Amino acid sequence: MRLRRNIHSCNSISKQQSTNKKTAMKTSLSTLAILLALPSTFAFAPPSNSISTTTTTTTSLSALQQDLTFTPPDTFNDGEISEQLCTEAAQKMKRVMVPVSKEVSDTGYVGISYIHWEGDAQLKRKENTLPLLLVHGFDSSALEYRRLGPQLAKLGVDVYCVDLLGWGYTQLDDVNSFSAKAKVEALKGFWKTVGSNGEVVVGGASLGGAATIEFAAENLYKASEDGSSDSEGFVRGTVLIDAQGFVDGIGPMSFLPAPLARAGIKVLQSVPLRNSANQMSYHNPETYATEDALKVGRLHCLREGWEDGMLSFMQSGGFRPKEKVSQINVPSLVLWGRQDGILEGKEFAQKFIDTMPDAQLQWIEECGHVPHLEQPEVTASCILDFLRLEKVRPKKSSGTGGGLNAGIFDGLFSMLIK
Repeated sequence: MRLRRNIHSCNSISKQQSTNKKTAMKTSLSTLAILLALPSTFAFAPPSNSISTTTTTTTSLSALQQDLTFTPPDTFNDGEISEQLCTEAAQKMKRVMVPVSKEVSDTGYVGISYIHWEGDAQLKRKENTLPLLLVHGFDSSALEYRRLGPQLAKLGVDVYCVDLLGWGYTQLDDVNSFSAKAKVEALKGFWKTVGSNGEVVVGGASLGGAATIEFAAENLYKASEDGSSDSEGFVRGTVLIDAQGFVDGIGPMSFLPAPLARAGIKVLQSVPLRNSANQMSYHNPETYATEDALKVGRLHCLREGWEDGMLSFMQSGGFRPKEKVSQINVPSLVLWGRQDGILEGKEFAQKFIDTMPDAQLQWIEECGHVPHLEQPEVTASCILDFLRLEKVRPKKSSGTGGGLNAGIFDGLFSMLIK
């Protein structure tokens, strides 16, 4: 029987098709432009030399795993971004080499950037919650969680915010595919490397919700039927923040000829276009749709190789989460900004509750499409309450062995014997 939780309220907290082919192309470019321009809202990462979660063995992040070619973005000087939280988040960013198939990279590895906010030690022992893995939205970066990550860490939650392959500050050279499938595959390789496939709650905002659904559906936790300590999968819960889950692909945009698609992608870097989308994302744009916010969402797009990565994703057709939503049978929290002007909550938020077997909805008041940016304290409080639920608590037998180095050495040995 499906469990439908009552709707709670957190206080203080279109389409017209053309039959004309030329018009359809223009519409595709315009839609793509708006999507890409959205401000890092549609993220995951450890800053220290060790990774520690409730369910994984703490081991050092060796030079073998670190991408030694990586330099964190200088958001203050190069990006001219004054927000202190952005500077602090960027300084924590690291990049690690994670295993992928040869379809994604001939080397079998790609560099994935991430930020880790470690939970307050005393509160972490008290709360004893599972770690939280956060995935950013469409063409965004882990910096999207620069406000939510620290708030959750203060409450004792270990937070990992990860860049999806091809976006953020991930490896862009020597990669064969930046498709939706490749993004999910690299995300899985990331948690294998950094989290040792320990139990985790995974969350995503906007299009990051689609990535979260696809990732979770492949890795759902399933207890052993005989009551033993053996189990399958590691995703114990999901957090969906104004998430896209009921739209598959990216429509006609995936069929645009490469030259036309590239022209559209170039337009997406324009400041006026990004500013328009920035304004759409907030309930209070006067306060939050600032020049800094625009720069944070645009900075990674200036990297060499970004255009090729975006083209690869477009030509892949995008994520296809619609048929997988009902498969997410682990406890799930659906968070929605009450004044979201991009994804209408009354339609889409309730649809998650009606479709998922075990989901609860919490509205974030006085908030648009990005609760983690516009109402980070309230959003953090709602997430903590969810992580405290007994059915989301760590299992007593959930410890994992091997640590971080196991995955990387397995990969190296397999390369040597081929």
